[in-house]
Amino acid sequence: MSTLLKISFVSLSLLISSNIFALPLDKLSLPEGFKIEVYAEGVTNARQMALGKTGIIYVGSRGEGKVHAVVDENQDGSADKVVLIAEGLTMPSGLTYRNGDLYVAEVSKIHKFSNIDQTYASSPKSEIVIDGLPEEKHHGWKNIDFGPDGWLYVPIGAPCNICETIDDGKFNDPRFASILKFDLANDKHEWVAKGVRNSVGFDWHPVTKELWFSDNGRDWMGDDIPPCEINHVSEPGQHFGYPYFHGGDIPDPEFGGDKKPQDYRFPAYNLGAHVAPLGIHFYQGKQFPAEFKHRLFVAEHGSWNRSTKSGYRVMMATIENDKVTDYQPFIEGFLNEQDDAWGRPVAMLTLPDGSLLVSDDFANVIYKVTYKK
Repeated sequence: MSTLLKISFVSLSLLISSNIFALPLDKLSLPEGFKIEVYAEGVTNARQMALGKTGIIYVGSRGEGKVHAVVDENQDGSADKVVLIAEGLTMPSGLTYRNGDLYVAEVSKIHKFSNIDQTYASSPKSEIVIDGLPEEKHHGWKNIDFGPDGWLYVPIGAPCNICETIDDGKFNDPRFASILKFDLANDKHEWVAKGVRNSVGFDWHPVTKELWFSDNGRDWMGDDIPPCEINHVSEPGQHFGYPYFHGGDIPDPEFGGDKKPQDYRFPAYNLGAHVAPLGIHFYQGKQFPAEFKHRLFVAEHGSWNRSTKSGYRVMMATIENDKVTDYQPFIEGFLNEQDDAWGRPVAMLTLPDGSLLVSDDFANVIYKVTYKK
């Protein structure tokens, strides 16, 4: 990326975050009947979201190092205030809510803020429930969530663009490039998936209860390869190919060597190169039309080093019999005609009324998508 392009990118972000101009929501296109509006603004670097039992939305961040609570006090469908819960954390991108407690992921540890709905406004203290995770920041930020089995799922990204993480002398830790799950009650963990370069979003299929996750492809193989991926775990511990293969059967020029692609799990669906899929979310609400039920929404955060930008949109995948049969845009328009981005979608969350929240860590807002026939 050129210096001039970096300056333009940062300058646009500063203008948006300082509210010098309003977000051009009229430039966004959605399917007929859908409407998008700002649910909350001033949510700096908004990343993963979690819904509390009282309706409060909890939001993580990455570079900002903060966790916020977004509160709709009068319950009119739009946030009234944004409250700082914690700051000074190391990339607390991911969080989840369970039994009244908020779990927040730093790079190397997981916090628990007990009874968060009553304490969020009083600088609550946390306890560490998982410690000793790798400290490398490269791909160290993570989304987390509790699975249908009650275990806490935690991805650990590769500490590099491309490298082996076992017995190479520098990153000798088998936990890298994987998804783990933790039984907090019994202090044990198991592997869910291996060979995963950088997953920053996952969800469970509402019917099969099997895990689906996004994975960001490696850099510096060109504008158009390798693809980013949507993956499906059908058996615990499956290996998805990194760093040996990308997109299923594209050998890595450095590590492909004498490996065989059939020895690894192929992606469920290959996306465009560098689109950077982050949050993925199965829609289970009742507000959208029936054909949207169980569709998988995918936040393509957008490329950072492609000569022409790709991604910067929310997509939707139709899944039938564990196969992606269709992949279409849901929200487009975050890129203007000059190839400048004014928004970057990150994660989705369905509210009890069936509306869909979408976080944006570039515009520092949370959008709300509704449907009216």
